[in-house]
Amino acid sequence: MTTFVDVLSGLMLLSGCFLIFTGALGVLRFPDTLSRMHAAGVSETMATVLILGGLMLLAGWSLVLLKLVMVLLFLLFTSPAASHALAKAIWTRQQRGDGQ
Repeated sequence: MTTFVDVLSGLMLLSGCFLIFTGALGVLRFPDTLSRMHAAGVSETMATVLILGGLMLLAGWSLVLLKLVMVLLFLLFTSPAASHALAKAIWTRQQRGDGQ
């Protein structure tokens, strides 16, 4: 059973790293600010879930698991709100003609 958990955890960690890498490529390759933010925001949220989920599997039932759950909940609540606020500020600035 522990081998299965280790393999699953490794797959989740590798998938999360792959998503972070593809999000970084999107930030570098997309033409405008809002599409770059979209690439970073979407991939970052799923990558966070995968990486922290993989770490949770490795941690087992302990205080570390509780801390990882708290970090995950905090990131799931704050990351979309921060991305939305930043996108709205960029969009407003572009509408006024101050932006790119």
